[in-house]
Amino acid sequence: MIITKQKSLDEILGMMEGKKSVFIVGCGECATTCRTGGEKEAAEMSAKLIEKGKTVTGSVIITAPCLELDTRRVLRQNKDAIEKTEAILVLACGAGTQSVAEAAICNVYPGCDSLFLGNVFRHQHFYEKCSTCGECVIGYYGGICPVTRCSKSLLNGPCGGSMQGKCEVDNKKECAWIMIYERMKKTNSLDNLTKVFPAKNHSAGTSPGMVINAGIRG
Repeated sequence: MIITKQKSLDEILGMMEGKKSVFIVGCGECATTCRTGGEKEAAEMSAKLIEKGKTVTGSVIITAPCLELDTRRVLRQNKDAIEKTEAILVLACGAGTQSVAEAAICNVYPGCDSLFLGNVFRHQHFYEKCSTCGECVIGYYGGICPVTRCSKSLLNGPCGGSMQGKCEVDNKKECAWIMIYERMKKTNSLDNLTKVFPAKNHSAGTSPGMVINAGIRG
């Protein structure tokens, strides 16, 4: 899930300066879960924009705006309202915003900032556990990613600076390497910690990424 936070109204108005009419697009999945772009947030944003003198020509919540063909279909269904607007405000991640921009002729603006790929622990509790690095290594570390969850992205053991199980860089975080050790102890796989791994192949995560064949295998 892409974790987002909604931009401030001042920033949104600044981006759309000079644009009087706005159509709002929300996201039915990630942004809805984050409470940044669902039905409720779209309605609240509409009210705020109207209060600031904007004309809101309509709104729609697309199940997943990052699905480009579906986004094009939904926008075609709202063609009349969109033709009357000077701007589209997208309450979704950057991928969803760009899908809308590819499908629309008018100016498209992001209403949210994309923060990270996150795990949902419980309602409104989001944690980054994967950096989409392009070459997953968690199989060597008991199912815990040291690239993301260690503040120093260390692959060959802890830095030695943790205190009472907390990270040296951020004492509010658990030391990833203590978590790795405890996890591998439980699974009787501590022998794997004696292996020395080469430096991470960061080129595997070079942006922008692209996969042409769905279900691609290595």
